[in-house]
Amino acid sequence: MKYKEFNKKIIELVGGKDNIQSVVHCMTRLRFTLKDRSKAKTDEIKALDGVVDVVSNNVAYQVIVGTHVNEVHAELISMLDLKNKNEDNNISKEKKHPLKAMLDLVSETMTPVIEPIIASGLLAGFLSLFTITGILSEEGSTFLLLNSIREAVFFFLPILIAMSCAKRLKASPYLAVALAATLVSTSINGVEGLSIFGISLPQTTYANSFIPIILAVWFMGKVTVFLQKRIPQFLQYFLNPVLIMVICLPVTLLFFGPIGIWIGDGIGWFFELLNNSFGSWIVVMLYAALQPFLIMLGAGNFMMPLALNFVNKMGYDPIFLGAATISDIAVSGAMLGYFFKAKEVKQKQLFGTVSFSALMGVTEPAIYGVFIKYRRPFIAVIIGGGLGGLFAGLMKVKTYSIVWGLMGLPSYAQNQDFSNLVFMVLSVIIAFIGAAISAYFLGIPSEEEKNDVVVVPKNDNNLLNKKIIFSSVAEGEIVQLEDIKDQAFSTGALGKGIGIIPSSNEVVSPLKGEVTVVFPTKHAIGLKTDGGIEVLIHIGIDTVELEGKYFDTVVKEGDMVVPGQLLSKVDFSGIKEAGYDPTIIVIVANTPDYLDVIPTASGAVTRDCVSFTVIG
Repeated sequence: MKYKEFNKKIIELVGGKDNIQSVVHCMTRLRFTLKDRSKAKTDEIKALDGVVDVVSNNVAYQVIVGTHVNEVHAELISMLDLKNKNEDNNISKEKKHPLKAMLDLVSETMTPVIEPIIASGLLAGFLSLFTITGILSEEGSTFLLLNSIREAVFFFLPILIAMSCAKRLKASPYLAVALAATLVSTSINGVEGLSIFGISLPQTTYANSFIPIILAVWFMGKVTVFLQKRIPQFLQYFLNPVLIMVICLPVTLLFFGPIGIWIGDGIGWFFELLNNSFGSWIVVMLYAALQPFLIMLGAGNFMMPLALNFVNKMGYDPIFLGAATISDIAVSGAMLGYFFKAKEVKQKQLFGTVSFSALMGVTEPAIYGVFIKYRRPFIAVIIGGGLGGLFAGLMKVKTYSIVWGLMGLPSYAQNQDFSNLVFMVLSVIIAFIGAAISAYFLGIPSEEEKNDVVVVPKNDNNLLNKKIIFSSVAEGEIVQLEDIKDQAFSTGALGKGIGIIPSSNEVVSPLKGEVTVVFPTKHAIGLKTDGGIEVLIHIGIDTVELEGKYFDTVVKEGDMVVPGQLLSKVDFSGIKEAGYDPTIIVIVANTPDYLDVIPTASGAVTRDCVSFTVIG
């Protein structure tokens, strides 16, 4: 253990194990809850090699160790045999927001499952193309074997969902899979005349479904927690699995299965009502036009369960998958329009790169790297995507497989429905051309015509005396670091940087690089440039105590970001009402590696303004 000796000294100097009630960590500090603070030897802790400072206030007893605190904390928790409070805090937070927790659960459950779904969807499209062209025969063994992949993914979808969902909840993934496998077994799936404990069961088909198993795994988590609190420890290994299965299966068959099916039918009924009342073309048009906004709001995956429901019930999706493809192509077209409009070489490089990625179905670089800054591309996508969606809706384009993007176009000819394929191709062409022309004529705002794209150079031997500039993370008022009401930051002990009193609710990236860490309570984000500059964005002071409330972070560890890309939406009004300082602190964590970090002078800033400069 790398920090074993360090942690032993910390434990001893805060009064020993018995004096530690709990310990969590922020981005830079260990935050102890001590039974008796008078036992802590603060001066001796400050003198320890590896301790930056100690802050003791009404919030917590804080030992500041730097940005490697995550590793220190992990070993400390192991040595103390304490439960990680961060996880508990997150769970309790979700309980306070059931609707948001439910939406997050569905979205996060579907995300890992998308991979096999896309694989099966693309395979279905190409198999359709191969049979139409005569390359394969539907009766041939090659077709049957490859098609079995597609069929298996969707037939056993409840099992995939169970595994993914159990990881988000307090349920055993293996028991969840066992329950799902039981539901799709030939003894239960679609069988008529079943009963349990003398109670008749409705005939239900669980294959291809997802809502019943999500409800069932949620219930399994509740049962698991209940039994763990009431069954003696020495009996749990043997008794709990049996009781969980015996309880969860009947409840699922009696309640969650039918409820899940009713929810699915209700979704279908709602869109059928829209179709009969107004026409499905309205929904297709709106989704194709507005998808970039949904992605910005973190709701980009919400259409997947809806599309799955349509395919399960009708054999095709008349709305969402086709609209998503049309929208992606419209984003690509808008960026191509900007490519031809731009005069600066670096702008052309940016627009060309993100146009190609959007064409391949990855629109986030365009949305976060360009749309947020220039804004007018949103209008171009609304026009182009709306026109393409309108045409697809009026022509009643159907998506026969769970797939989107250009690679999935062959699936639109499934069942030799060639007219459907033609209409879809025309839809994406309309969207692409419409968005490109709109973007070209809307143009680049005059204030952005100069090349103001912040490019951080890679680290090399010639870095000396180079200036690397960083844009502001938010709109607001500059505050010098020494004026910030947090000793660890104001002294510069954690690194040089700047403070910003925000005037808007968006926090964006000041650089091109990688997200190295997102703290569980979402109040702090670590970034790193290709050249090795480590930047810490700390949103508010002592806001770790809010346990994620008021924060909606849209990036995760490992994500690549560009200047101006949205990192988090923050309710700063709520933070202030809760009694916390909303000041955003941005520091270069590895300041000693560079000659200097020079902050911008005080004054108002926008997200495009320079906030500080690193001298290499």
